[in-house]
Amino acid sequence: MESVRARPAAGELVYFLLPDRFENGDTANDRGGIKGDRTKTGFDPASKSFYHGGDLKGLIARLDYIKVLGATAVWVGPVFKNKPVQGPPGPESGGYHGYWITDFTRVDPHFGSNAEFKALVDAAHARGLKVYMDIIANHTADVIQYRELGGPVPYPYRSRADYPYARRGGAAGAAINAGFAGDQDSAPANFAKLTDPTFAYTPFVPAGEEHVKVPDWLNDPIYYHNRGNSTFTGENSRFGDFAGLDDLFTEHPRVREGMIAIYRQWIEQFGIDGYRIDTARHVDPGFWQAFIPAMLETAHARGIPNFAIFGEVAREGPDNGYIAQYTRRDGYPAVLDFAFQGAVRAALGQGKGTQVLSDLFDGDVLYEGGEAAALAMPTFLGNHDMGRFSTLIRHDRPGIGGAELEARVRLAHVMLLTLRGTPVVYYGDEQGFVGDANDNDAREDMFAGQVASYNDNQLLATATAASADHFDPAHPFYRLIRDLAALRAAHPALARGRQMVRGYSEKPGLFSVSRFDPQTGAEYLIAFNTSDAPIHASSVIGTAAEGLETLFGACPARVAAPGSVMLDLPAFGSAVCRVLPSSPGMQSSR
Repeated sequence: MESVRARPAAGELVYFLLPDRFENGDTANDRGGIKGDRTKTGFDPASKSFYHGGDLKGLIARLDYIKVLGATAVWVGPVFKNKPVQGPPGPESGGYHGYWITDFTRVDPHFGSNAEFKALVDAAHARGLKVYMDIIANHTADVIQYRELGGPVPYPYRSRADYPYARRGGAAGAAINAGFAGDQDSAPANFAKLTDPTFAYTPFVPAGEEHVKVPDWLNDPIYYHNRGNSTFTGENSRFGDFAGLDDLFTEHPRVREGMIAIYRQWIEQFGIDGYRIDTARHVDPGFWQAFIPAMLETAHARGIPNFAIFGEVAREGPDNGYIAQYTRRDGYPAVLDFAFQGAVRAALGQGKGTQVLSDLFDGDVLYEGGEAAALAMPTFLGNHDMGRFSTLIRHDRPGIGGAELEARVRLAHVMLLTLRGTPVVYYGDEQGFVGDANDNDAREDMFAGQVASYNDNQLLATATAASADHFDPAHPFYRLIRDLAALRAAHPALARGRQMVRGYSEKPGLFSVSRFDPQTGAEYLIAFNTSDAPIHASSVIGTAAEGLETLFGACPARVAAPGSVMLDLPAFGSAVCRVLPSSPGMQSSR
């Protein structure tokens, strides 16, 4: 336990999974203890939109599979009790993904119990694995409804300018909430004057659901923004309902106090190692400025000095300026590195030159703490929302052949596991999964499944049918990740070492970096070829370098001249080289 908690967040190798889609260890909980058809239980293993039966017992049974892969931390999708089914009849779907929470204090019965979650944490720790919980503070399940119909677009967003807090139903309405100074003043005395939630819509809780949320304070509409649906731009990105989900009034001091209490309890009772925070950019900065220090303080008191917190600031593209602001203004220690994902996709899917990667890493100075802090940014290639990297590359390059797709995806994983950051492997990628699209289509079953649109997928690097289970340690991608994870473990420069860009171009081709051992300063050269043809190209290297030792791929035996090395890389090839200095003890980062 002590050795697990002594490890810093930077340099972990994280395996991200959704428990419903990973392994079914107990068929008795498939329906969550609810009777009826799928519209009641949420369970339909033949539909991509409902529960399939995966649970915590199944995850515990597969921890060795994750450990052998080389992961050092498991990011588990939300396990809290969810509203089992949401949506109108016809397009309704299940809360299998975990983001429609009703009870923030209990594990969803479809997944197991609180005791089984504690067993998971203990079993993971016994294997040297950390456990990161996926949490939500932006919203709850969709319970609150509005009396108004909302017009042809269901409940369009109603702004603070057109629907001020001081008037009921618009600027011309009756006076309400006398003396309330607005949401920018989070003092309890100010919010004590906000007593009427009917400023934009008239919210109500349907009969039979008056106490469905736990803790009970969450059932009062006064603690929600109640302004209609977000379009994820401008003001409504923060104050609007995320696809109808009840948007918490996170500026309210009672909401802040309540959410801090909820998530403190999970740290104190279960001894988890970190939080991935959903929809971080849709919450006001003041909330995070109170919440994050409280979580770190609680973790330290619980004996968890390296508690990880990273936020989801969803912004696709290779520019890290937008996401970096959340480490400065909001106080996030780290954010999911969407810019890394965008840059790798641009280089391997969209035909961009390798300068896009150099520009990405130049932007590391924008994070609070600069380039050193960037070592802890969780890097990734694809996920449960945007889709798998293989799917994205297939979208970017219509008609791409299987062999080329496999080569591009393989190179992307080498980049993920050797470039700066804390890599996140999305479950199934190590088994060659290729989804049809994003969201539900990117959440295939690891166990033998029944969804027709999953089972007709053609997987990469294997002849195994998509309908089979997928825990094959011999799969080429599993072996690739396992081998690179072992390399990271053996050479700390690859996991936690400072990085310096060495070579890049305006066209696809060479991209190279040096990484340096955090203790000795020893240099490692890492090179990639993002083009579809072999390259013979020179790269800058430290001037003290004389020879190179191959750790992965093929490295030249010697430098071409002080500060220069000639590299030969096949199409979509890569190499990891340990630099041998010209005389013992001499290293250079020049």
